[in-house]
Amino acid sequence: MEEPPIARPSEDRIRINERIRARQVRVVDEAGNQLGIMSPQDALREAEDRGLDLVEVAEKATPPVCRIMDYGKYRYQQSKRAKESRKNQHVIIVKEIKYRPKIDKHDFDFKTNHVRQFLKENNKVKVTIMFRGRELAHPEFGRNILQDVVEATEDLCQDKLDCSRTRLEGRNMSIVLTPAKQV
Repeated sequence: MEEPPIARPSEDRIRINERIRARQVRVVDEAGNQLGIMSPQDALREAEDRGLDLVEVAEKATPPVCRIMDYGKYRYQQSKRAKESRKNQHVIIVKEIKYRPKIDKHDFDFKTNHVRQFLKENNKVKVTIMFRGRELAHPEFGRNILQDVVEATEDLCQDKLDCSRTRLEGRNMSIVLTPAKQV
């Protein structure tokens, strides 16, 4: 049974050495000096004389631009750069906690402790009040719950939120709590 082809990473789309199919190419050497326009065979011969590879760097240009370089070293530097940029990246995670307007004191405390935990871990927290049936007639109950959550977590939040103007969005009412900057 034949296996389906595997999607290749972008490195395989870079043409090097014999894979360059243009009739003529503009050649740049390893120091950045232009060697002129020549056939790919002549450019490849020049690269082999220097002990390097011929790499197509701008395939859309007319004629395509090829650079004489050490392709293995180039790929290594690209992977190092990509790894470094991923290392400096910070992913913001938004956690969500759902409350009901007629929540019991113990349940409220339990869920609020989770909100505090998430804020301590530097995650944003979306606090949602879910209304059902006749509960929709009293949105002030939801605002009171949100205000209680804000007051219980104000030492961990970045800014003070005013829940008095929070509006219903369908059957839900929500706010987002942002963790305070840690020193």
